[in-house]
Amino acid sequence: MIELKTIKQRDKDTTVNSYSEDIYKYLEYMESKNISSALDISYNNLLDYLKYLDDNKYEVSSVARKIVSIKAFHKYLSENYNVVDISTKINTPRFYRKLPNILTIEEVDNLLDIKLDTPFDYRNKAMLELMYSSGLRVSELINLELSDIDLNNNYVRCFGKGSKERIVPIGEYSSKYLSIYINEYRDSMKKGYYTEKIFLNNHGKEMTRQGFFKIIKKIAKDKDINKNITPHMLRHSFATHLLNNGADLRTIQEMLGHSSISTTQIYTNVTNEILKENYDLYKRRD
Repeated sequence: MIELKTIKQRDKDTTVNSYSEDIYKYLEYMESKNISSALDISYNNLLDYLKYLDDNKYEVSSVARKIVSIKAFHKYLSENYNVVDISTKINTPRFYRKLPNILTIEEVDNLLDIKLDTPFDYRNKAMLELMYSSGLRVSELINLELSDIDLNNNYVRCFGKGSKERIVPIGEYSSKYLSIYINEYRDSMKKGYYTEKIFLNNHGKEMTRQGFFKIIKKIAKDKDINKNITPHMLRHSFATHLLNNGADLRTIQEMLGHSSISTTQIYTNVTNEILKENYDLYKRRD
């Protein structure tokens, strides 16, 4: 017999991802129903657990992942302990990823229209122009070093998820304000600290994610942009605006550093939603 306590302890000790945590919670539920052996879990017990998840308002995406974990677990039991796989009749629910929030082109123009009075203004201008023109992640932006920028050929080298390197072109305005910031203001901001990182905070040290988040939130507030703006919205806006202007999906995938084009395809849904909104608006006016 496979005792639940034994499985739970082994599973808990080797938890390295959310899937093993799913099994742990599943077995914990069965134990609460006085089921002491994994081999005694019935199809109805499994249905009861799914109902429990639904009653407790778990997200569909979370339930889908849990079902994948549970099906793998029962397949393992059937292959190794000669029991019927009770999960074969359970289908993984389909779920739809939430569409990313974006800024309109007008909102982006407003955000980037920064009054340039101080070195910090030039830094902020350079960061936002670069992020929007190249679709960088926040982590990629703040980790850029001086050797990663080629202003003569207008490209930037960044390291994405899994330290995967990619080369991304940068726009004319981005190149212009990067050059001004680096050549005229960056040295005066170092305040005795040494770092190869391009973007420095107000104390002369490396810019952090939190620091950049505060900067973009303040600029958006000052500009009366009535959206809960996040740094990632510039990346989403970059991709959506490219798609709206005729860029192909493969090019956008390469620029964003997505390993799978299915991740990039979410932006086609955003574009379709915008088209629908514009159509509905036109029909109302008509």
